[in-house]
Parts: sequence; C-alpha cells; structure tokens
Amino acid sequence: MVIEHNFSSPGARVWAVGALCRAVADTLDARFNPVTVRGEISGFSRAASGHCYFGLKDDAGQLRCAMFRRSASLLDFSPREGDQVEARGRLAVYEPRGDLQLVVESLTRAGQGALFEQFLQRKARLEALGLFDNERKRPLPVLPRAIGLVTSTGAAALHDVATALRRRVPHIPVVLAPAQVQGAAAPAELARALRSLYALRDPAPDVILLVRGGGSIEDLWAFNDEQLAHVIVQSPVPVICGVGHETDFTIADFCADLRAPTPTAAAELVSASRDTWLGALELLEGRLEDAVTSRLDALAQRLDRASARMGRPSGIVARQQLGCAHLAQRLHHAALARLVRGAEAQRQLQQRLPRALAQTLAQRDNALAHAATRLQLLDPSLVLQRGYAWLADDRGHALGSIEQLEPGAEINARLADGQARMKVLDTRRTRSGPTNGSPE
Repeated sequence: MVIEHNFSSPGARVWAVGALCRAVADTLDARFNPVTVRGEISGFSRAASGHCYFGLKDDAGQLRCAMFRRSASLLDFSPREGDQVEARGRLAVYEPRGDLQLVVESLTRAGQGALFEQFLQRKARLEALGLFDNERKRPLPVLPRAIGLVTSTGAAALHDVATALRRRVPHIPVVLAPAQVQGAAAPAELARALRSLYALRDPAPDVILLVRGGGSIEDLWAFNDEQLAHVIVQSPVPVICGVGHETDFTIADFCADLRAPTPTAAAELVSASRDTWLGALELLEGRLEDAVTSRLDALAQRLDRASARMGRPSGIVARQQLGCAHLAQRLHHAALARLVRGAEAQRQLQQRLPRALAQTLAQRDNALAHAATRLQLLDPSLVLQRGYAWLADDRGHALGSIEQLEPGAEINARLADGQARMKVLDTRRTRSGPTNGSPE
C-alpha cells in the first residue's frame, strides 16, 4: 500500500515544469515585449543553418540571445566581438532548458565596447612605437632544427598543434614552454615562457609558436598585454602567433613575425610535409642521375672518336680510363657532399650512386677492350703473317696494280719476317685482277 503525503500548504498550486516555463514566458511577453536592449556582444557565433547566437552584457549582467536566419540576413553589418549594439526583439523562455533568452529581430550598432576601445588605443600606441613594422619581421626557416611551443597544457590547441607536427614532421623536436593563456596571471606567464625559449640552447628552437584556441574578447585579452607585445618583439627567432579563430585579432598577432588563422595552421606553416621533401629529393636524384649519364655519354663519344683516329689505342685508353676514374671520384665526392646535407632519401642515393658509376665504367671498359681487339686485328703485320707481301718501288711507293710494273724492273717485297729484292720478268693482266710477275 503506497501512502502519498502532500506537504504543501492548503490551497497552494503545484506546477509542472513545462507549465511553469510557459507561464513565465507568457508573463514576460505581456510585461516586456517588444523590448530593446543595449549591451556589448560577447561570444558571437553563426551556425551552419544561418542562425546567430551571442550574449549581450554590461557591468551588471549578461543576457543570452538568439537571432534566426531570416533576421540575420537583414543585417547591414557583420557583428563582432566587443561591438556595442542595440537589440530589438522578444524575451522568451527556452523551455527545454528553462533558459531566459532574447529572440533578436533587429540589431543596430551603438558604438564599440569598452574592451574593444581599449584594444584600439593600445594598438595605435604600439604601432606608433614601430612594434608592427614589416621591416623587422623575418622569414620562416625552411627546415627548422627544433620548434618552440607556448600554450597551456590543458588547451585543445596543444593537441591540435602536436597532432599536426607529429603527422608532418615527426623527426623535428618540439620544446613546450607551458603557460596560462587566460586570466590575470596569463600575460606574465606567457612572457616568462617565451623568455625561457629565448635562453634555450640544446636544442635551440629556430621558430616559436604562440597559440591558443578561440574565445571571446575577454578570453583572448591576455594576448593584448603591452608587456607581452614587447617580449614578442625581442625574440631572437621568428614567432608565429596562432590565437583564436580566423576572425580574431590580438596585439600579439601584429607583433609576431607571422599571424596564423588557427593553431593548426601555425603548425602547418613550419612543417612542410615529409612527402614534399621526399618529392624534392627524388627530383634532385633524377637530375643528378641525368647529369652523370650525360657526362659519361659525352666521355664515351670522345673515346670513340679517339679510337677511330689512332692505330694502337692502349696508351690513350689507359689515360682515358684514368681520366674517367678521376671524374668518377670527383662526381662521387660531389654527390656525397650534397647528399650528406639532405635527409634519409639523399643518403640512400649516396649509397646507390657509386655502384651505378662502377657498373657504367665497367661497361665502358668492356667496350674499349672490344675496340682495341678490333683495331689489333687490322694490324698490317698480321696480314703479312698469312703469306701476303707488301710491294714497293725504289722510292717506297706501294705497288697495287700491274700497270705500275714493267718487265725487268726491280721492286722491293716486304714479308712478315723481312724484306727481299725482286725483279719482274713478265707481266700479264688477269680477268680477276692484276697479278705480280715471277720473282727473279
């Protein structure tokens, strides 16, 4: 048996939650609507649906606001963090959460908020001091040896940056200098973290990332600190500032050597992907191989022309081989000196190049040996050893036709192992060609 007790006073009404929310909404509608509210925009965001959500605040309070797509499409300006505006609409209760909100139907400018005015004044003062001059800003290193990182250990920006760097340049060390990125103590901690990276020597970072995620102008106010701006300018290496979202700007952005729209973009600016470098190395490898091949082909052509002009090529071949070996050694050292400065793919190319050179030179040596053999076979002395004789007159002119001989003429005959003096007894032309007379 269940006994229910009613502890409410006699005659008091017990509200259902939804009914009470609707009653409050009806009371607000009857009492206040339509209503116009002046305040400073905080936490403005535009959803993919086109609806806008933000807060209106002053020193005494804050009101949640929603502006639906139709009303937002009629705006004649782009609302930004810190804008002082007048919002006209209807107070309502968002019943699923019981939240009080202002459904904005029109929004007009009413001047800029106090924080934003302070930001503009500080920006103008630091700009007059030359802290934003482009002449003092430095280019980023192409391939940093180490990367410095300043952010909060609990920030999502740390995860985003670490993920991007691990994916793109896992071989580059990252030095984290943790600091608060929001609150009254944040400017001093950010300055201290930057100075600690400036003094670091092993490893000394070649570039520094100063990052945090998005937020309202109050959340990002630490990066508008004037002392922090001077510390950023004193950096001995380039500083990339990736604070907030693409539409957020801080004093630190203007002082840094480069501004990134997001923390992830800041990481990508200093980390050309490994595939990019490997592609560049492959291109250099192809160019080097083409240059070596072209050089070897030119040398081979020179050897061929020299072989065609000479009778006994052994001495010249030896000199050419020595020259080829010297060129191969120079190419080998030049390739090693260049490849040592590269990454792992370059070292692999260094290991392959000597074997390729040795194989190519061995092929050239075989070709030269074959050419030498062919030239040796054309040596006239070998022809004489097969029973032929070389005939000449008294002046040493070669006799190759029967018409050059007269009966009774004396001629010289050179054989494989000596010379003989001969006398022509008779001459007779044959159908297949001239025939020498009988020797004396």
